[in-house]
Amino acid sequence: MPSQTAPSPPSIDAPGRAGSVSRDAHVLVADDQPDILEALRLLLKGEGFHVETASSPSGLLAAVDAREYDVVLMDLNYTRDTTSGEEGLDLLTKLRQIDETLPLVVMTAWGTVDIAVDAMRRGARDFVQKPWDNARLLAIVRTQVELSQALRRGRRLEAENLALRNEGVPVLIAESPAMQPVLQVIARVGPSDANVLIVGENGTGKGVVARALHAVSPRAQRSMVTVNAGGVSEGVFESELFGHVRGAFTDAKADRVGRFELADEGTLFLDEIANVPLGQQAKLLRVIETGEFERLGSSRTRRVNVRLISATNSDPYAEVEGARFRQDLLFRINTVEIRIPPLRERREDIPALTHHFLGQHGRRYRKTLTGFDPTAMQALLDHAWPGNIREFDHAVERAVLMAQGPFIKAADLGLRASRDNPGRLEDMSLDDVECFLIKRAMARCDANVSRAARDLGLSRSALYRRLQRYGITVPKQNEP
Repeated sequence: MPSQTAPSPPSIDAPGRAGSVSRDAHVLVADDQPDILEALRLLLKGEGFHVETASSPSGLLAAVDAREYDVVLMDLNYTRDTTSGEEGLDLLTKLRQIDETLPLVVMTAWGTVDIAVDAMRRGARDFVQKPWDNARLLAIVRTQVELSQALRRGRRLEAENLALRNEGVPVLIAESPAMQPVLQVIARVGPSDANVLIVGENGTGKGVVARALHAVSPRAQRSMVTVNAGGVSEGVFESELFGHVRGAFTDAKADRVGRFELADEGTLFLDEIANVPLGQQAKLLRVIETGEFERLGSSRTRRVNVRLISATNSDPYAEVEGARFRQDLLFRINTVEIRIPPLRERREDIPALTHHFLGQHGRRYRKTLTGFDPTAMQALLDHAWPGNIREFDHAVERAVLMAQGPFIKAADLGLRASRDNPGRLEDMSLDDVECFLIKRAMARCDANVSRAARDLGLSRSALYRRLQRYGITVPKQNEP
């Protein structure tokens, strides 16, 4: 024990947020002073943590070697007359060798900026100076527990993906209750040849689900060919999907293999299928029904064996009712339908998604970041995410680029609340909710006022009054 009189621990009657972390979170506290250990044990136990203690470096190392902890809260000085922190700094290196993912939070009564910097350099996630502030210490522990559990879940999911599927398959992070039906359908339908229609808002991960379906199918060793069906103009639709022969049109200087042929014996993923021009849907229906087609400019009939997966961000039944999509084609492409919930309905996945994208972009930009501070994590949890996982990915990427320290702060994320991106629905006014829903309907219907009014259950005149009230402009070609 150091010869100086160490500062006494603070009182432990500060209010906390019991139940805000996993009930199974395990914290190891290491300090050579029994009163410090007891104070921290009572404080953390009161917050629902399972707490174990160690009073020496050897005891700390033995405990970490023996079991898995969500976070270690450790002193830097254990030997009498030592206040330099070197003993604890050496321990950091040894602990990282045992478990490089273990969050380590260091404590000392003789903290300096140099010691804190050195501790972070050696792998510490955060630094607490004695006497500590209860609220700050608990916030740090909660954050590190959350990130630790997300990191381990992410690694487990990655291992399961590699074990159950083929290497290179995208990791499908889906632990929330809202995503369990999606996983169940993938497990049941993926190994079949059934055509699947994936429905969900923009950015929800329809392409990831499509690749997961392909990966668990008997066709996994063959190609999965992706076509943005909505992005193919009507003039080149047949050439793109079915191919063409030389001389079929002015610029056809050589034969070309279409996407259906490229996907033969594999999977064809038609993204945004609801945007396929109505005039081309009959040709698409024929090849789906019979497997037969002709290249543009040729009379030779070809056959393919393709498993079809389609996706759309529109309501396919509303498209059929609006005579914009063939009902017989819908019946062919949706033997099984998978609906992916938006990110706002699966917020339980946000910590794991945070770890996934933080690691991905950290490696890409060669930045070593410890994680997110509590305000940044709360901002991620509170945001409405109208752009879903695609928006989430971009926000984390921006934060990685903007971060100036080991932790990402809320300001680094660049999240803004507005009528286009208003935050949580429960925090919005009635007018803001109405404006938000109208804008989304207009975007979904390509600014077609009649379609948007029908989707919203309004008359055209009622919708126009609301468009005028909220200052939402309509392109001239879509005006009456």
